[in-house]
Amino acid sequence: MLATSGAKTTGLATSFRRVRPALVAVLLSSAMVSAPFLTQAVAQSYSFAAVKIEGNSFVDAATILSYAGITRGASISAGDLNDAYQRIVASGLFESVELQPSGGTLVIKVVEYPTINIVDFQGNKRIKDDKLTEIIKSKERLVYSPAQAETDAASIAEAYRVQGRLAASVDPKIIRRSNNRVDLVFNITEGKVVENEKISIVGNRAFSDRRLRQVLQTKQAGFLRQLIKSDTFIPERLEADKQTLRDFYLSRGYIDVQVLDAQGQLSRERDATFVTYTLREGKVFSIGKISTVSAIEGVDAADFAAVQRGRTGAIYSPVIIDNNITRMENLAVRKGLNFVRIEPRLVRNDRDQTLDVEYVILRADKVFVERIDIEGNTTTLDQVVRRQFRTSEGDAFNPREIKQAAERIRNLGFFEDAAVDTKPGSNADQVIVNVDVIEKPTGSISFGVSYGTSSGVGLNFGFSESNFLGRGQGLALNISSGTSTVDSSISFVEPALLGRDLKFKLNAGYNTTNNDNAYYDTQKISFIPALEFPVAERSRLELRYKLFQDTISNINPGSTALSAEQGGKLGSGLGYTFSFDSRLSGISPTSYTLLRFGQDFLGFGGDVKYVETNALAVAETKIFKEELAVRAIFEGGMINSYGNSTTRVTDRFFGAGKIRGFEGNGFGPRDLGSSNLDALGGNKFAVVRLEADFPLGLPEEYGMKGGAFFDMGSVWGSGNGAAGATDSAHLRSVVGASLLWDTPVGPLRFNFTKAIKKETYDKEQKFDLTIQTSF
Repeated sequence: MLATSGAKTTGLATSFRRVRPALVAVLLSSAMVSAPFLTQAVAQSYSFAAVKIEGNSFVDAATILSYAGITRGASISAGDLNDAYQRIVASGLFESVELQPSGGTLVIKVVEYPTINIVDFQGNKRIKDDKLTEIIKSKERLVYSPAQAETDAASIAEAYRVQGRLAASVDPKIIRRSNNRVDLVFNITEGKVVENEKISIVGNRAFSDRRLRQVLQTKQAGFLRQLIKSDTFIPERLEADKQTLRDFYLSRGYIDVQVLDAQGQLSRERDATFVTYTLREGKVFSIGKISTVSAIEGVDAADFAAVQRGRTGAIYSPVIIDNNITRMENLAVRKGLNFVRIEPRLVRNDRDQTLDVEYVILRADKVFVERIDIEGNTTTLDQVVRRQFRTSEGDAFNPREIKQAAERIRNLGFFEDAAVDTKPGSNADQVIVNVDVIEKPTGSISFGVSYGTSSGVGLNFGFSESNFLGRGQGLALNISSGTSTVDSSISFVEPALLGRDLKFKLNAGYNTTNNDNAYYDTQKISFIPALEFPVAERSRLELRYKLFQDTISNINPGSTALSAEQGGKLGSGLGYTFSFDSRLSGISPTSYTLLRFGQDFLGFGGDVKYVETNALAVAETKIFKEELAVRAIFEGGMINSYGNSTTRVTDRFFGAGKIRGFEGNGFGPRDLGSSNLDALGGNKFAVVRLEADFPLGLPEEYGMKGGAFFDMGSVWGSGNGAAGATDSAHLRSVVGASLLWDTPVGPLRFNFTKAIKKETYDKEQKFDLTIQTSF
């Protein structure tokens, strides 16, 4: 680990402190002491009938006497005088101290340190005065201490070091004022940010340097080094990176992986660092035989084996073992079995590179949680942290649950760090759980300018707070405008309604379009409250109510198919969405499956009556040593009207976001009987998107990757029935290439497309710039 020292206090202590050893003080006072005293100082003892204090103004004589420890009339030696001198000096209250025996009287002469008049900082730009004032302990109107000034200078230098300014130096000086006062000035030379010029990894064979650098917190400096702060050298990150590399390999079956070293070396110019990680990978192991046995009478191991996941032949991962233990412990709780622990026993088979796993059900020690103490949360309420524990005061102590609670606390995103540990309680069978957190900012305000190939230039304003009022609630407000659109929304999320895993969500929006890829205007106001809760380990269910008001106006007189749809209508209904996400189990770090299915039943009041169904399926995996990510996406939807009700353009599906390579309303049913060929939208759609993301060979700190895709699908069935309306399911297909750029303003995607199959009236768009979407 790189170690530097940035604090300089040269001349400060030596120019301010004039102290002399007690023996020297005694020798210089020879005029007051007899010759035998000088020749037999070591053996001679003294007794002082009086002790006289001189030079003190603010520190009273009794305090000085208490430091000296000399009792009137007691017999003391020259060594005792020296000890008394050292104790007075060590108090840190005096600039100089002298002890002068004068017959039967000991004279203690002191010169007090001055008081601090003001504390000033010079040369600082990156860290403001108010922040530096919080760091130091030297304060105005306190007694000045050179030692404390040196410590404060080191603390300031440390603050700069954390920001990557290893060359920063701090030189404290004093300016004497009247009445025994001084001004304390910290002269700061900030220096430049020391950037990570190169990150090297030694010993890796299974994965490239590029792939491993993606998981590290430490990043290389790129051409956006002025904006990206993760490329500065911070020694504390190295230990975290070592654990991250180890976890990366362990999750992929490398049970013998060792991260041997992580070092940062300064360049000769002290303006850059070269970071090197050294590791030994080992071999990949798979899961062998899996068995479950019970050491508790009356407990059937078969019940616990039934809740396990993972199979023989799968790549070994500690996550698989931990998740199975959690499932089995939860089953024990549901069965009313307290003080049960699951012990995994691994048998290594080097010949076939497998690990046999035996889960043993054992009796645990009867230890209870006495209490949970939470510290460091100045904004976040205790209940936000406490509800991450599945254990309460008085419950059986489960070390694994405490570890998982610590991970849940860190995953909240509210804290820079969260340390969770235990200590013995008031009784032998009790423990106290300590939670120590360091909070970080959780809100943001953004102003910006956006550009879309279809929406043009727009202005954006956004506000978000993920820990609103310290309650763990989310609040977001977004307003964006384009040349022909205005979109605004506000959302609120309560993640733990009634203290349970029950999420309450509230969304409201106001959207308008003015001839946005169409020859009519729209206005939509929506209000959607919802509840979301888990139904299984990897699946959740959302129940919602939807209320909206849609208005269509300024329809072009030539749009015969849309003329009957003008006006406003109110919609009201109930809906649900079921989702399944394999990532919630953490079994595979290289692939996942996501499924969503939802329906909205409109007609509970209002003017519209239909059932809208939507489905989404996503599968992704990484191949070629995780350098290439391939993804398949299926998406479909259907609207079925009932009760003599028909859909309008504000209800139906359009091609925007479904298939790349077309304008927002560039394909789908159209009014071919009108001169403007207005898009009508469809009541049905189905698309398949096949994608691949791959490295371009550029340094990964640039954040650029390449992509290729093939989209195929259609939107059809407008149900309009007007003459000239096209309703057939004409298939469209597009191929394209992408440049994916992870920028400080967000992940951007540049798409270059070519339509393979399209209709003559479709509106193609060969280039598109969008914000990249993650599932």
